[in-house]
Amino acid sequence: MKTEIAVTGLGLITPAGIGRAENWERVCDGRGLAAADPELAGGLVEFSCRVPSFNAAKTVGAREVWRTDRFVQLALVAAEEAVADAGLDPGSWDGSRVGIVVGCAAGGVATFEVQQKRFIDQGSKGVSALFHPMALVNMVSGRLAIQYGATGPSLVTATACASGATAIAVARDLLVSGACDVVLAGGTEAAVTPTFVAGFARMGALYSGELPPEQASRPFDARRGGFVIGEGAGILVLERLDDARTRHARVWAGLLGCGASSDAHHTTSPRPGGLGIESAMRLACRDAGVEPERVGHVNAHGTSTPLNDAAEAGAIARLGSPELAVTSTKGVTGHTLGAAGAVEAAYTVLSLAHQTIPPTANLTQPDPDIQLDVVSGAPRKTELTHALSNSAGFGGHNVSLLFGV
Repeated sequence: MKTEIAVTGLGLITPAGIGRAENWERVCDGRGLAAADPELAGGLVEFSCRVPSFNAAKTVGAREVWRTDRFVQLALVAAEEAVADAGLDPGSWDGSRVGIVVGCAAGGVATFEVQQKRFIDQGSKGVSALFHPMALVNMVSGRLAIQYGATGPSLVTATACASGATAIAVARDLLVSGACDVVLAGGTEAAVTPTFVAGFARMGALYSGELPPEQASRPFDARRGGFVIGEGAGILVLERLDDARTRHARVWAGLLGCGASSDAHHTTSPRPGGLGIESAMRLACRDAGVEPERVGHVNAHGTSTPLNDAAEAGAIARLGSPELAVTSTKGVTGHTLGAAGAVEAAYTVLSLAHQTIPPTANLTQPDPDIQLDVVSGAPRKTELTHALSNSAGFGGHNVSLLFGV
């Protein structure tokens, strides 16, 4: 018999706000949140999507700020909400049965930039002894394990912008195999730094046109011209459904299937026609034993880049679902990179829970070559039983997660 996996906790901190409720409200409002970024002033692109009003010292404590990079701080906030939402007590659980799997693409790039400057200005003695404990990408899972006394597997997945989705798929495997009873899974990223942004700008991946920042991220729109970089974290608590029912937990949705593929085509461009992401979606449906025609909603990777949106749209259209409605929440939040797969998985779960699909922000001139029902303008109330969350990353990584109620 197939082991069923339940989502029992959700935690979010993104440009759409701090906490699940604020995120859902702003994503459903459907307005782009990009704004001028003083830290990027003078660069090729001077705006981004940052978490609003995030006081790290107040939220996670001054000591954590001193010894952790922002990507870890964001994950700590999201995890705290997720664990509380699941109704779990870390003080009483068996830590050996709890796992941590977090996706992250870049790690502590802000720390790297600070320490590089100190090295140039002051030499070796200017570099902090905390450089590596702050910057290494695995430190987010290690820090969460310490926080929650989780002595089970503690992992970081790195599949570029699919990292958060990959983490959720790996977490599912840990539960199915019996290695864990509870897994905190998701993604985090805080890479809005001058050097990191310059790299994306130089390769032409970021929007740099004439539209104002709040209109720059416009997935599936004819005037799309690149993504807007963002930051954030999303953490899901996953358990076997039988275990969740035994402790009378509230179940947001079921994680029914996971699919992954590689384009094996190009380091940054998707395989033409979206064959890779189509394969991932079909594999997720096959894993769940669900016909693709039954999928009613796709939260698309939808980066607002010309190539990605066109390729993914073709793949989604070939699923053949007659009532398929699509959205990309990146129009609101921008692209949170390694966190995106987890953040958008959480939004997909919330769509199922609320039977509502958020609109795609800034979709005012639909691309005539994209033949999809893309929700825009206002949230759409609908009847949903199955929904896919798509993610893709540089290097040709594709991951699709199928959730159901």
